[in-house]
Amino acid sequence: MSRIIESLSEISGQYDALFCDLWGCVHNGVEPFAEAVEALRAFKAQGGTVLLLTNAPRPRASVAKQLGRIGVPEDCWDVIATSGDSARAAMLTGAVGRKVWHIGEPHDAPFFEPMEMIENPVEIERVELDEAEGIVCTGPFDPHADPSEMRPQFLLAKTKGLKLLCANPDIVVDRGDSREWCAGALAELYTEMGGESLYFGKPHPPIYDLARRRLTQMGKSTPDDRILAIGDGINTDIRGGVGENIDTLFITGGLAREETGTDTQPDSARLRDYLSQVQFEPTYSIGFLR
Repeated sequence: MSRIIESLSEISGQYDALFCDLWGCVHNGVEPFAEAVEALRAFKAQGGTVLLLTNAPRPRASVAKQLGRIGVPEDCWDVIATSGDSARAAMLTGAVGRKVWHIGEPHDAPFFEPMEMIENPVEIERVELDEAEGIVCTGPFDPHADPSEMRPQFLLAKTKGLKLLCANPDIVVDRGDSREWCAGALAELYTEMGGESLYFGKPHPPIYDLARRRLTQMGKSTPDDRILAIGDGINTDIRGGVGENIDTLFITGGLAREETGTDTQPDSARLRDYLSQVQFEPTYSIGFLR
């Protein structure tokens, strides 16, 4: 059974680095969680490194700006690794061709900016579906629309044999009190319809490779047994951490708040039933990061 803890400080001495999710753990898309901010500050104060590991389909600089707008202070984190950067690297090396059909909102435009780390990048051209060699999905056109509305376009794409590059494997996210669909929901639908989806965020290995490179660039050679992955997504944050042999801290008051009966802390019986159902066992669990 996952050990329920009261605060990060109970276990923080065992770790040198955190791979910490953002949405649902540090903020809700509207405002930061004050206790989470203080917990991260305390971890840094004891010499730890806080790497924000997010399935945001954007470059890390764009995510840093978003954090500033939301009010997450810069002194509670060190570096950011995004699924967007991992997916961008794949796109710019030709993973889905040169001419791509983009599924996403206008604010995802930074996804298509150059990356210094890519030598001789493919020159990407955004085109309509009938001209496309591949698909880049940063999220739905409308995050409140049912993903099934994309079936006609996906049927054509599958017939053309197009690969779909998914820049954010999350299925849903909570923005304040409103739940929104993410790119992962569309990629899942496309796969169910017989198409091929390529994933680069949590729980898939490429984003963890990027995260470790970010630590190395900071001069931190951190062994896996000194890294703790924190997140509220059982199929992204926790599955990914387990797959990387990294200890995990499950934030039960996020996406699984109802299932785990979380008020300030999860109901132990409901948490046990939920973890049995999803067949994942986080190292630790806590209601909210604090």
